[in-house]
Amino acid sequence: MASMVQFCYIVGPSNLRLKCGSFRFCFQNPIYRKNALSSISTRFHAKPPLLSSSIVCSAVNKPSSSSEISSDARIRSEVLSPFRSLRMFFYLAFIASGALGGLIATTQLIASLSNPARSSEVSDTLTSLGIDIGAVSIFAFLYFRENTAKNAQLARLSREESLSNLKLRVNENKIIPVSSLRGISRLVICSGPASFILEAFKLSEPFTERLLERGVLVVPFAMDGNSPSLDFDESEDMKEITAKRKRLWQLNPVYVSEWTEWLNEQKKLAGVSPETPVYLSLRLDGRVRGSGVGYPPWNAFVAQLPPVKGLWSGLLDGMDGRVL
Repeated sequence: MASMVQFCYIVGPSNLRLKCGSFRFCFQNPIYRKNALSSISTRFHAKPPLLSSSIVCSAVNKPSSSSEISSDARIRSEVLSPFRSLRMFFYLAFIASGALGGLIATTQLIASLSNPARSSEVSDTLTSLGIDIGAVSIFAFLYFRENTAKNAQLARLSREESLSNLKLRVNENKIIPVSSLRGISRLVICSGPASFILEAFKLSEPFTERLLERGVLVVPFAMDGNSPSLDFDESEDMKEITAKRKRLWQLNPVYVSEWTEWLNEQKKLAGVSPETPVYLSLRLDGRVRGSGVGYPPWNAFVAQLPPVKGLWSGLLDGMDGRVL
């Protein structure tokens, strides 16, 4: 009695990305986006506040560890890969079916070998057993691969959630979480010694206006404990460009220990030493789109990212590049 083996694969990309309407509804309106951008204060100081004023840790504001997968991260994972659970269910069902068929074929093979009268059935039974073993192996491999992708996605979403909970100082009186800039700005995090921040600041000058058109805002984070003094040209001739420069570099990390912990975890996962200067660029939806060692490629950002204003801004919001 030949065992029945079912081969089936539920077609559907494992990394299908669906956007939540509640997440992006408001920012499709250009008027709302303009008001949201203008709500960020443009009051600046030539020298950012001392780090000592930012090293204030609170258990309430501490982001959850990426090792703890929250329900929000699991829901986002289901939204991004809606058919994954269904595929994994069928993989397990086919593994069970193949294992049961293999067990039946094994008992038939034993009976055929012990009974000379049924020796003619040995060949067919071996074929059935081989098919069952092959089916179990294939679906076990597919399940393992899907489960590995699921765990990797959950870990990445958890890290992104931790990043979204980190705090930024806009001015002396306003502190916001990173998540409040979703749909408004593409953050670029510059992490390194104060000298690295200053050099990145100088290199960004020729691209200031075009970076702002693309919604880029820089988060300078000096990991050596020194507060970099960003020098802005306050002359009358440079008044307009200076205002744009201040806007581009307006954000400062708050709760430094939490930023340090998050960045060190990312460096550890990437195999980079904690002292190495790095950059991370985020998409409009707050997910990491790129990272690297050294200075941010300002020219590449200008070439790759679409403007956040204009007729096609809403349609091009997702053209930020693939997610890391």
